[in-house]
Amino acid sequence: MRDDRQVRARKIKPQYARGDLRRVATGRQQPEAEFIQMLLLEEGVPSTLRRSAGFDVPDMLAAGPRDVLVPESGLEVARQVLLQSDIEVHEPHIVRADGAAGPAPGVLLAGVLLAGGVVALLIWLSGNV
Repeated sequence: MRDDRQVRARKIKPQYARGDLRRVATGRQQPEAEFIQMLLLEEGVPSTLRRSAGFDVPDMLAAGPRDVLVPESGLEVARQVLLQSDIEVHEPHIVRADGAAGPAPGVLLAGVLLAGGVVALLIWLSGNV
């Protein structure tokens, strides 16, 4: 009789098992993440789970979000499977033309100044009441 690991290993397609691990989805708790894992395995895409950043508290047991990671070679197939299942797919960070990730410095500065202006306005209004 085969154990569960052997059955899983036979379902994995080798062409989807190459490359660095990339986050493809996030489950709200461990059972949801395991369900996503099983959907991917049915298409031959191997995956692994890890606790999401900031939720690495072992006392939480199965509670807390889990990231579903797949090898780079299986990333596109995994996204298609999740989109067909109406599961939210993690989109990679936007990379600007200069190679940096995240918003442009000018946009970030404008956001910080706007937020500071709103805070200053609220403080001024609360002092005039």
